Amino acid sequence: MNIELRHLRYFIAVAETLHFGRAAEQLHMSQPPLSQQIQILEQQIGARLFDRNNRNVKLTPAGKQFLQQAWLIIEQVNQAADRAGRIHRGELGEITIGFTSSTPFIQRISASLLAFRQQHPAVHIQMVETNTKQQIEPLLTGKFDMGVMRNTALPEALSYRLLLREALVAVVHREHPLAKQPNGRISILQLANQPFVFFDRKVGTALYDETLLLLKQFAITPYITQEVGEAMTIIGLVSAGLGVSILPASFARIRVDSIRYLELEEPEAMTEVWLVTHRDKELSASAQMLINLMLKQ
Repeated sequence: MNIELRHLRYFIAVAETLHFGRAAEQLHMSQPPLSQQIQILEQQIGARLFDRNNRNVKLTPAGKQFLQQAWLIIEQVNQAADRAGRIHRGELGEITIGFTSSTPFIQRISASLLAFRQQHPAVHIQMVETNTKQQIEPLLTGKFDMGVMRNTALPEALSYRLLLREALVAVVHREHPLAKQPNGRISILQLANQPFVFFDRKVGTALYDETLLLLKQFAITPYITQEVGEAMTIIGLVSAGLGVSILPASFARIRVDSIRYLELEEPEAMTEVWLVTHRDKELSASAQMLINLMLKQ
């Protein structure tokens, strides 16, 4: 068989009007070619679809059944075309994003996600929480479309764009002597010899390397008494009085009565947040629109 969509459209027009002349007018063609195409369709199927004489045209039982299926086929084609067009325009699709635990607390990023969700409600955003270094493999394999992470060494196949620079803050218990600073600011040097609650080296967070490097610049080797896997656990242990820590300022949006977040005086106490993608992976229109929105915020 070599049935084309035009044959189905010709057949539906005749089946709905039961008149070859009126069907030909609707199709903007003359009647003889239309009749010829219907005959070709019947030959392809091996069944008469119409009973016709000089006075009237009727659908045969085979024609009635074929009409139902023809409509379904046309509708499926129309839906497929509409879906493809919406995906091309970025109105439909799915975006998978790797993100670190601090990402939801960064105002600029959360505002971008909210705005995108409001503008493109049919695009599904799949957020996968994982630390910076653990995002690299999914980005390389294409499991993630993009990653929001802290600055770290990247393989050649990945590229980054700077989303923002964020201050680091000291996290202390409210009863700690450092919490009594009248202006809420301290020097990194004041953290020397303090017991630290910090990330476990094995977790692979970029903040581990970044914070140790910062402390090293001021000749501080932190006395780490507690090693954990999550920033929220760090905040919890500091609130229990088990030490101090250093975290990005975005975590200060987590309000805990027994916690004080103190600004660090040194300008070096900064961290970068990157938007990372694969150099060779072609992003969908919706993913590119989200990236543009994040970069403009």
